[in-house]
Amino acid sequence: MPLAPLSPVAITAYQCVSATGDDTDALRRSLEANQSCLKPLALFPLPFDTVVGEVESLLPAIRPSLREYDCRNARLALKALNQGDFRAAVEDAAIRHGAKRVGVVLGTSTSGIYDSEAAYAHFLKHGRMPDDFHFMTRHAAQATGEFLRRELALGGPCYAISTACSSSAKALGAAQRLIAAGFCDAVLVAGVDTLCRLTLMGFRSLELISPEPCAPMDKRRRGINIGEAAGLLLLEKLAPDNAHRPRLLAVGESSDAHHMSAPHPEGAGAAAAMRRALEVAGVAATEVDYVNLHATATALNDPAESKAVADVFPDGVPCSGVKGLLGHTLGAAGAVETIVTLLALEHGFLPGTCGFGEPDPDCLRPIPAAPVFGVSLDYALSNAFGFGGSNASVLLRAGAAS
Repeated sequence: MPLAPLSPVAITAYQCVSATGDDTDALRRSLEANQSCLKPLALFPLPFDTVVGEVESLLPAIRPSLREYDCRNARLALKALNQGDFRAAVEDAAIRHGAKRVGVVLGTSTSGIYDSEAAYAHFLKHGRMPDDFHFMTRHAAQATGEFLRRELALGGPCYAISTACSSSAKALGAAQRLIAAGFCDAVLVAGVDTLCRLTLMGFRSLELISPEPCAPMDKRRRGINIGEAAGLLLLEKLAPDNAHRPRLLAVGESSDAHHMSAPHPEGAGAAAAMRRALEVAGVAATEVDYVNLHATATALNDPAESKAVADVFPDGVPCSGVKGLLGHTLGAAGAVETIVTLLALEHGFLPGTCGFGEPDPDCLRPIPAAPVFGVSLDYALSNAFGFGGSNASVLLRAGAAS
């Protein structure tokens, strides 16, 4: 059954804080230099060797009136909000549309777990939780979304999506639907995840953590490196004054439900997500100029995604993956790597696959190890696939030349 078309929305602003630096300018410089930003973890000790994509710069304090939301996740989101002109863009949208017409959709998997770990350590030592710990405003999935809504005095719908590593890609799809359905004129989409013991130890227990910088699509790959980041995007309904901006055309979603922690071996769910994005937008596979791969550098994910891409794009398509540069930012990855793809579209380059060196016959070939500059890109996909077969593929189009 054909999927109903969905109106595209303008991406009028975006910002990102990650291991590459404190804004999108730093992210772009790192993408162009193609140098890994993965380092040993400084935030807390680990009983095993790995490197991570850690945000090392100072995070801002939460203002006293919102201190109940104070956690690393909220502080990271606030840092991204305050970079460049992003806050001003959201505040301007609230003035133009009305605060009640601007929503917030957050994608996260860790939320405030880092701070909850500290709270439970306090409980083990003192027999009670800290007096200032509030589970619903620090740990719960929607907490950082609520913080952003209150920080910006917005009045539209506000909720969170937590579907592992597809979370913030699916948040983009939810935001587009809120605008298309007339509930909002603009939506702040946030993908925010922070480093914590639970995810590092959990992935370690699954034998998925690499002790060295990861090598996506490479024959020698040994697993993932976890990162943290905040990626923020402002989506608005299309209008003459933003028609020159890049557009979110569609987010294809699927659930293959093959296994709790492994992808379908033939990439069935991944292929379905990419096809849905193309179908909803009315775009042919041959029109796509670039695919930002999920490319986690795990033994099972990379071959499965390779099969999916080969199935959807039988004539081939330029592809690369950036997790060797900034780590796997989990629930933030969909938003962060959508921003990576937007930078590629707007500045005319193909990101490299940092860490790639030795081709794997079971994975996509050719994969560029280094960036390719001076290319013209119009349509691009960015993939984000999560545990349990939760798949999302974000289809973007470059803005019109001014």
